[in-house]
Amino acid sequence: MKRPIGIYEKATPKHFTWLERLQFAKELGFDFVEMSVDESDERWARLDWTKEDRLEVVKAVYETGVRIPTICFSGHRRYPLGSANPELEAEALSAMKKCIELAQDLGVRVIQLAGYDVYYEDKSSETRERFIKNLRQSCNWAEQAQVMLAIEIMDDPFINSIEKYLAVEKEVDSPYLFVYPDTGNVSAWHNDLWSEFYLGHRSIAALHLKDTYAVTETSKGQFRDVPFGQGCVDWEQMFAVLKKTNYRGPFLIEMWSENCETVEETRATIKEAQRFLYPLIEKAGLA
Repeated sequence: MKRPIGIYEKATPKHFTWLERLQFAKELGFDFVEMSVDESDERWARLDWTKEDRLEVVKAVYETGVRIPTICFSGHRRYPLGSANPELEAEALSAMKKCIELAQDLGVRVIQLAGYDVYYEDKSSETRERFIKNLRQSCNWAEQAQVMLAIEIMDDPFINSIEKYLAVEKEVDSPYLFVYPDTGNVSAWHNDLWSEFYLGHRSIAALHLKDTYAVTETSKGQFRDVPFGQGCVDWEQMFAVLKKTNYRGPFLIEMWSENCETVEETRATIKEAQRFLYPLIEKAGLA
C-alpha cells in the first residue's frame, strides 16, 4: 500500500530489542511502529534514557528503514495534567517536557496524549481547568521543539468525541495541538461518524484502527482486545467517511498481542488483523 500503515509496539513481542521489533514490523510489511510510554515503571523509564540508549533506537530505525513517527504517551494516567495533587501535577509536567525531548532525539513527529483530565481521581471543574492550563504549557514546549501533540479520543467521557476535542482546541489555541482519533473509541460512544470527521478532519494528525464493544445503558463497553470485525465499528462506513473527508494520513493498527506465548503466535495474530483490514481499505480507495 502507498498509504503508511504502522503497528503499535504492544502488538509486538515484549522481549524484543528495538532492532528486532522494527525488523519484525518490516517483515510484516509495516512502514512504522508507534512507541509506548505508559504508566508502567519499565516504559516510564524511557523518559530518562541516556544518549546511548536513544542512539541505539535511532540506529535501528536507519538500519531497518522502519520509522518511529509517534509516541503513545499514556503515562499521564498515572501522573495526570489535571491532578489535584501538586506533586502529581508537577510530575506530569516534568514528564511531558521529557517526552518532548525524547521525541526530538528519536525523530518522533507526534506525541499522542491521553484525553483525560484525571484518571484515578474524581473529576471536577478544577481538574479540567488544570488540564487546560497544563496542556497550554505543554503546547508551548512542543512548539519550541517543533513536535506535535495530539489528543486521543478516549474510553472516558472527558474527551470521547472529536467534537469535544475541538472545544479544547479552541480553548488552548495552539498551532501544535491536534487530535488522534481511534475508530473504536469514536464508535463505542455512538458518535455520528459523518459529523465527527467532517468537523474535525483539518485537526487530525493520525488515526488508530481498533474495534470495540459499545457503551450501553447496561455495559461500560470494552475498549481493547476486541477482535477486528467482532465489535461495534461499522468498518465500511468508517472507511467511506475517511475517503469522503479526504483523510490522507497514516493508519496505525492498535493491538495488544505482546504477551502471546510465541513469536509465531504474535505474527499470526497480526496477519489475521491485516487480512481483515486491508481488503476494506483497498475497497474504500484508501490504500
